[in-house]
Amino acid sequence: MAQKTLDVVAVGHALVDIRMLVDKFPGPDEEAEIIRETRGSGGSAVNVSIDVARLGGRSGIIAKIGFDSFGRIVYEELWKERVLLRGLRISPDMRTGFSIVTIDSGGNIALYSFKGAAEHLQPEDLDAELIGQAKILHIASLRLDTSIRAAMIAKEKGTMVSWDPGRRIAGLGLESVRQLLALTDIVFLNRNEAKLLTGKPPEEAARIIASTGPKFVIVKLGPEGSLLYIAETGEYVRIPAHKPERVVDTTGAGDAYAAGTLLKLARGASIREAAEYGSLIASRKIANLGAHSI
Repeated sequence: MAQKTLDVVAVGHALVDIRMLVDKFPGPDEEAEIIRETRGSGGSAVNVSIDVARLGGRSGIIAKIGFDSFGRIVYEELWKERVLLRGLRISPDMRTGFSIVTIDSGGNIALYSFKGAAEHLQPEDLDAELIGQAKILHIASLRLDTSIRAAMIAKEKGTMVSWDPGRRIAGLGLESVRQLLALTDIVFLNRNEAKLLTGKPPEEAARIIASTGPKFVIVKLGPEGSLLYIAETGEYVRIPAHKPERVVDTTGAGDAYAAGTLLKLARGASIREAAEYGSLIASRKIANLGAHSI
């Protein structure tokens, strides 16, 4: 079995985020003023791998970008953050994906997304050796065939599997993702994703999801904190939210929560201690502009 030299390897989307802070969301035939504009790397795999590195952990990434200027932005930022890049794949004929994120004065988000090369990460693109080096593999918002193969490799390598389905995959429903859930140790999802996946409110959804295989299910409830369900004991644990200094940008808050939780787990903390730390890191993220500004 490979030596576990990395805390977390994230597999999923690598995109460029074009972020615009606006005074309000315009309606049809209305105009809004752009107060501030920034751009940088984004996508859940990028966010988690960078957040783990910024928190002092060792991380790697498996994702796909295009051979273009946006791809260079992603590559250079990951390199600067000291994320291990051997799993980053470059497509010569597909464009790097990007998101246009508009944020109003209350921190609310409107999102337009072009996945591009990110969604074309194939099962054969996965780096099995890199997955084997990780204590935890985090799979985020990625097509099912590649996600399942990544989880299977992780199980073969003795690597814990974490999964964040995202809205689109959660919308496929529980039956469509049972094979992946059976290979998963910890699931992160928000209230809406839990409802999409099971049709049930958070507590019942967490119990149902755990019955398919995961040891832990965390349902993020925004300002109400989060709900941790521990399958072995059937225990529900309420994790309090930490009020941010100000609400600037909620983009990437869920990824920050996952990064903090997984790093603590990788370093030997209990699931409750890890989730409490993840909640704290998410609050720090919300107070800053940018998907991984923790």
